[in-house]
Amino acid sequence: MADIDINNDNTIDEVVKKGGPSKKELKKLAKKAEKDAAKGKGAETTTTTTTTKATANTGDGDGGTAAAAAFAVVAPIYQLANVPLPTTTATGATTVISDPCTLKACMASILYDIPLLPHYGGGSTTTTEDSSLSFLHGPALLYSSPGGSGSGSGSTLAFGGNGIIKAMALLSVNTNTNAGSEVVEGEGTIVRHTLTPMMDDWLEYERCELRPALVTNDVKLIEKALKKIEAALLEHGGRSVVGGGGSGDSSLTAADVAITLTLLLHQEKTTTTSSSLVLPSTIQAYVDITKHSSIFASAKTLAKSLLPPPKLDVSDPSLLKASSAIFASAILSVFPMAITLGLEIKAFKCKDIKHGDYQCNLAMPLYQKLKAAGIPLPHGVDSPQKVAQLIIDEILDQDEESNPVLCDLSVNGPGFIMSRIKASYLSNGVNCIIREGAPSMPKTCGGGRSSSSSSNTTTTTTTDATNNSNSDNTVVVDFSSPNIAKEMHVGHLRSTIIGEAVCRILEYTGSNVLRVNHVGDWGTQFGMLIQYLKEEYPDFAAAGQSDGNNDANMPNITDLTLFYKNAKSRFDESPEFKKISQLNVVKLQAGDPECQRIWQVLCDISRREFEKVYNRLDITVEECGESFYNDKIPAVIDEFVDRGMISVEEGGAKCVFVPKFKVPLMLQKSDGGYGYDSTDMAAIKYRLHTVKASHLVYITDFTQGDHFQMVFAAAKKIGWVNDDSHRLDHIGFGTVQGEDGKRFKTRSGDTVRLVDLLDEAVSRMESSLKERIAEGRANISEEEVHETASAMGYGAVKYFDLRRNPTSNYIFSYDRMLDTKGNTAIYLLYAHARLESIITKGKADHGIDIDALIREGKAQIVLAHKSERNLGLHLQCFADSIEETLKDLYPYHICDFLYELSIAASEFVTQCKVLGSPEMESRLLLCRATAITMRQCFDLLGIRHVMRI
Repeated sequence: MADIDINNDNTIDEVVKKGGPSKKELKKLAKKAEKDAAKGKGAETTTTTTTTKATANTGDGDGGTAAAAAFAVVAPIYQLANVPLPTTTATGATTVISDPCTLKACMASILYDIPLLPHYGGGSTTTTEDSSLSFLHGPALLYSSPGGSGSGSGSTLAFGGNGIIKAMALLSVNTNTNAGSEVVEGEGTIVRHTLTPMMDDWLEYERCELRPALVTNDVKLIEKALKKIEAALLEHGGRSVVGGGGSGDSSLTAADVAITLTLLLHQEKTTTTSSSLVLPSTIQAYVDITKHSSIFASAKTLAKSLLPPPKLDVSDPSLLKASSAIFASAILSVFPMAITLGLEIKAFKCKDIKHGDYQCNLAMPLYQKLKAAGIPLPHGVDSPQKVAQLIIDEILDQDEESNPVLCDLSVNGPGFIMSRIKASYLSNGVNCIIREGAPSMPKTCGGGRSSSSSSNTTTTTTTDATNNSNSDNTVVVDFSSPNIAKEMHVGHLRSTIIGEAVCRILEYTGSNVLRVNHVGDWGTQFGMLIQYLKEEYPDFAAAGQSDGNNDANMPNITDLTLFYKNAKSRFDESPEFKKISQLNVVKLQAGDPECQRIWQVLCDISRREFEKVYNRLDITVEECGESFYNDKIPAVIDEFVDRGMISVEEGGAKCVFVPKFKVPLMLQKSDGGYGYDSTDMAAIKYRLHTVKASHLVYITDFTQGDHFQMVFAAAKKIGWVNDDSHRLDHIGFGTVQGEDGKRFKTRSGDTVRLVDLLDEAVSRMESSLKERIAEGRANISEEEVHETASAMGYGAVKYFDLRRNPTSNYIFSYDRMLDTKGNTAIYLLYAHARLESIITKGKADHGIDIDALIREGKAQIVLAHKSERNLGLHLQCFADSIEETLKDLYPYHICDFLYELSIAASEFVTQCKVLGSPEMESRLLLCRATAITMRQCFDLLGIRHVMRI
């Protein structure tokens, strides 16, 4: 079959117009397949698959038994080649493919029901078709005939986004008998799937006028191009440039896909630049149809699935990725068509280390899919276990350069492939920790294994987080957020601790993090607080009025909680006090100097109390309270009004309804005032558009989850959020409970002050350390007790919270968090101190100075004993634990890693003699590599480590 070549947007060949190969062509291809099979070529290369939805003419018996056998269950297979690889963010997240040609092809695939499969060249060899496409910079649509010789065989149907759209539109004429919704064009009615002359003209317009105008950023050309779109939209109801009924997805045509995608991707590309594209409201609404359509969402998912599995990169420290790459390479070498079966080829960490380190579970589903698709299996392969054994044999046949990772492969159960990581690969990673003085970060975050003498490592990278800063990836983390004129209590513990850890993790992985303390410094409560301060401290108020001295007779408010309670009591009991307080609110919002001065004093007193907590916990946060957004709220409301998204409810309240929620966000109350909804909408716009953050993280209690989901939905609805370039997270945490399972309070029923809670942990730790000193079981002096107890006590409180999923409640218990056994910070800090003690004794008693060995380049760790190898394996899981944490920003992943590492370290020093052994030098270095990694984890969790206890 000759190549069918549609160069970009040129005239479509007649063969494509008829929707696929003819009966005659199918017969020829079937005979060719039969001959190839007789020669032994067909066993592993048939491109038959039942995953293709489109139906084609298979001959209806005219082709005889050979044709029937070859094509009984198949349709033509369409593959997309040359798909560009996506980029990655500084936090390691893979972004969606933003190549317009790929997205056009994927949208057309879904719109016209022509399934696309990934194109794979068939193992390590490059097919003729691959070579012929090498000059292309973008995707090309390949037609693979059933029975063709390999997954790479076939004819080029089209390349260029618009060419692929045209090809699919014409292919769908024959392959989709129930074509879908009707579209009106001019005087007549046509089927949406048909490529009409008007659609073809608009595709040419997009390629020859719209695209060049946007690329050159010529204002006049852009205005001219947009006017043509606007006029067409006004003529055809605003939903399509060629007309038609329907709403949402049903209004999209080939022309609309091309135009809206071009405008949408250009907007996203320029959103943070001075040349940002602002569209007329008519066109913006038109673009939003595509942006919010299920077709666009599905196209982005499809685009990712068309990418080949990543190849082995030995400079990437991820064991999960390395194992997955080895398995993928073997599977695609033995079963090239596996990539077209919709299976994700990846490895998993074994739950039970007795069976292996990593496993691949793909043999059974692969066997089932191959059989269902009618793809012939190699001779004698009649079970998932034999599929698994073929994959193992392929891996074992690979040389050290192709497979430096896996060994000891075996088949378990119904086809699970179990494996071990080679000790040499682990040794290389552990020695990298020693050379760099830090564990290897994920490569997606700018880290990786450093170069060494190993032939398997060719890339020099750094794990220094200071070199990984990506100013384009700005993250705003909103956490802690206490209220002014109230002391921080146990309810603020979780937001503060979790927020600090999240900030440290994001900073470590290269993000530019803005730590925001969204304090409650505005609202009606300040009217009563101002009035109460006036009455309780009249000298202060009088002095301020007479000489303007803000420090004159400064009120001595030492107990903010009591001050607030007394003010609230007066407010509830005295109608006169209440009336004056309400007037104070109006005066404060109007900028009254006296009210502003007292308000500022209350804020300053509160900040001093907050700092007592932040200093104890090593918290860094910048205050940007509710009052900051006050003057920004009216513009936000106006924007929603202008876009027709405001619903004026009974009484005059201005509300915004969002999908999936019956209750709206209230942007303005019926009395004209503002509330939390108003402030949070102003804040999210400021953070996205002024700060230009690409990632927002809110850390509050779980009861605010619906509120933030509504805020996020409203921001998306109005177009502030781009799903591909913005990430919005709300981490909702559970309740800190007492032994009775209720909210943690004092015996009198009062809320526990956070300062008191923290100091109690330190006090108990001090008592424990003094007992150890008295018993001769400590390596610190009396003078060091308080500093050590502070690190351990505060660390114990933090870790007790961070080690669990933040969404869960937990019972606060000093006894459990200060326990020296189990999953506690105390156990971990002792484990770290024990390693450092061994290193110190190695130098003092045996003359082994590992720091000198490292400086001189003589440091070399050998993992020979099974406990050494086990510890090396756990050390190499650091990068994967960081990547796992970046998915949901839950610090407990790092806690789990740290605890498992500590257990492996304890087993190592118990099972392997370190001091005085022939392997002492290597084992002391292994202790150092472990201590280095533990310290990095402590730092990410905000826990101070101690070298001696």
